[in-house]
Amino acid sequence: MGEGTYHLVTLGCPKNQVDSDKLAGTLAADGMAPTDSPAEADLIVVNTCAFIADARQESVDTVLALADLRRDGARLVVTGCMAERYGDELAAALPEVDSVAGFGVPVVLGRRPDGPSDSGPPLPSFDLLNLPRPASARPWAYVKIAEGCDRACGFCAIPTFRGPQRSRSIESILDEVDALEVREVVLVAQDLAAYGRDQGAGEKAIVPLVEAVAGRVDRVRLLYLYPSDLNDRLVDTICATGVPYFDLSLQHVSPPLMRRMRRWGDGDRFLERIHHIRSVEPDAAFRSNFIVGYPGETEEDHDALLDFVAAAELDWCGFFSYSEEEGTYATTLDGAVDPSLAAERLHELGEMQDRITAARRDALIGKRVSVLVDEPGVGRTHREAPEIDGIVTVPSDLPAGRFADLTVTGAIGPDLVAA
Repeated sequence: MGEGTYHLVTLGCPKNQVDSDKLAGTLAADGMAPTDSPAEADLIVVNTCAFIADARQESVDTVLALADLRRDGARLVVTGCMAERYGDELAAALPEVDSVAGFGVPVVLGRRPDGPSDSGPPLPSFDLLNLPRPASARPWAYVKIAEGCDRACGFCAIPTFRGPQRSRSIESILDEVDALEVREVVLVAQDLAAYGRDQGAGEKAIVPLVEAVAGRVDRVRLLYLYPSDLNDRLVDTICATGVPYFDLSLQHVSPPLMRRMRRWGDGDRFLERIHHIRSVEPDAAFRSNFIVGYPGETEEDHDALLDFVAAAELDWCGFFSYSEEEGTYATTLDGAVDPSLAAERLHELGEMQDRITAARRDALIGKRVSVLVDEPGVGRTHREAPEIDGIVTVPSDLPAGRFADLTVTGAIGPDLVAA
């Protein structure tokens, strides 16, 4: 397209944010400037999420709202997971959209991903995973170290449109880390601890990567760890970085339901690992997510999850109603859970976890903490991942990007106050 302005909207997970940063870099290289106003943009790009039904609906609603706001002559492009997964179907359903660009299709070129190329030669492709990114405007940044997933979890469709795991080289990751010029790097991938296996690097490639990144920034944080891969060496490496934060992809704890999910582990194994980590590092923080209402979930399964949540006392926990995803193993299972029952279970778990989180935050009052100031008045300790956990309210005169040693003086739900 060349020159002009663009407005980029990102939906979904941190991995999508990384993709958007790279898209922004390509648009800037093409001579375009960002604008906060979609009504003034020459190009509007929506980076969509397709993980669950609610996310897809949010993506569609966002596209339609932006279509109403755009000015005459402006182009509206849909990219991301929905574009890759649904392609021509999405293009036909949304005539308001000028183009649907799947992964690897430059958004400025405007071709529907699977449609016929009747307007000239085939369009060039690019590798979004390894595109450069501009320096971050914040003191932290996500860095995607791999794309795709080789697992076959019963509820997840991601491998069908993100493909098998493809790890980046350590060199390319470190180059990106250096270019971002941040104090904290958050490593993300669909299956983080599996980094390097597809390159023949073996089971422990994530460890030297974490060590290398930790040598370049003040903080390195890991998101999305599959529990079977959380071995002692990786635990020790994470603790040695000074950010003992463990984001564990558990999904449930009941052995029968875990088998139906095609997942490894159970509540006893998870608790053993959590207790071990706390014995090594008492200040370790934990986050996880759980699916409620998966086909076949019984009252006994639900009670097992309640017992686990009470015993584990995780700092942060998300609970999500099961969403049926086309093409997944779960759609072949019987034992559908009534949505009203799933909602009751979700509410019960959420109330329990809110009390646990509040208690764990209250326990920090009076303690000294190291806070990275994200913006004036707002910061985070090692216990809070950006955008998804609580925050720490700090004195407004502390500049962004600075670390400050402060005392926690109060707690309000998930958030802290420090001075």
